[in-house]
Amino acid sequence: MSNEWDLFISHASEDKDFVKPLEEKLTNAGFKVWYDEHILTLGDSLVQKINEGLAKSKFGIVILSPNFFAKNWPQLELDGLFSFETAGEKKILPIRHNIEAESIRRNRTLLAGNLDVKSILGKHDVNSDLGRVLSKGQERRKYVFG
Repeated sequence: MSNEWDLFISHASEDKDFVKPLEEKLTNAGFKVWYDEHILTLGDSLVQKINEGLAKSKFGIVILSPNFFAKNWPQLELDGLFSFETAGEKKILPIRHNIEAESIRRNRTLLAGNLDVKSILGKHDVNSDLGRVLSKGQERRKYVFG
């Protein structure tokens, strides 16, 4: 199965103030982003649409926050992303937002080994880190995040 999306963004709806500008920057950089506000429409099956998005995305950006850990849906999305990761091939790109690494270790021990980027460093740093991962082999996108 070929990937239809470059990125799936998993987040709690309460964090849209951070997520929306990030999604816009990624979209403007030419990435095809699975983002709930653009994909889900009235009458859609949430389970079906989310499963399709997870399965057909090359990477999953996971916005880890207190809101994320307080809700079931985002954690189910993270479980789905874990199921698609294979040895040596990363799929999960975690971003810490308003949460410390120790809180993440307490909530999701398996994420403790994943290098993340902290949103408080500023959107430029987040964009730069994401840009390095996403631009590998995609020269036309490499400098958009600079």
